[in-house]
Amino acid sequence: MPEDKPLRSDAVRNRAALVAAARELFEERGLDAPLKEIAARAGVAIGTLYNRFPTRDELIAAAVADRVGAGSRIAEQALELDDPWESFVFLVEKICELHAEDRVLSELALRDSPSAAMEHARVYGHGLMRRIVTRAQEAGVLRPDWTLEDIAFITWSHTSVLAATATLAPDIWRRNLALILDGLRAKAAHPLPVPALTEDQLMQVMRG
Repeated sequence: MPEDKPLRSDAVRNRAALVAAARELFEERGLDAPLKEIAARAGVAIGTLYNRFPTRDELIAAAVADRVGAGSRIAEQALELDDPWESFVFLVEKICELHAEDRVLSELALRDSPSAAMEHARVYGHGLMRRIVTRAQEAGVLRPDWTLEDIAFITWSHTSVLAATATLAPDIWRRNLALILDGLRAKAAHPLPVPALTEDQLMQVMRG
């Protein structure tokens, strides 16, 4: 199979301009920002955008390529902590901090992975997170009926709080998270009324 030809210098510039514009617009308007506006900000025609990035997911993947694995790195750091509860809290708090500081990653948490690289990072990161959850449950500090899929409830709650309070009280999400974490302690557990979502059900929800 012949190797891909290198892009011409103008094509390289156009691609870089599109990725930079996408990052800006996604931060300002969210991941559903109009592609025409991204092309306009990059100073290229919409046809050029589609030539470089035939789908929105491909553009999103390029715009967040430098952030792939951010969640996995947090999980790796959490696993280095000896205390199982502190490890679990570190994981959840740092992921919420990341989402509070980065609108794009916050929205990505509610969507299907836009690229194979991000899906690989998600699977790897979830594997680490399951180890953290299992260790906390085996130590008797995290309620035994909590599953990693339940983290979606934290993510959805966190995202809603951020959207409602970002300009008025940007740190109030920490209060919300502290209340949630107290409810996850094993000693605070009461029987839950319905089963957790399965991983397949969660992925269906994220895909809309």
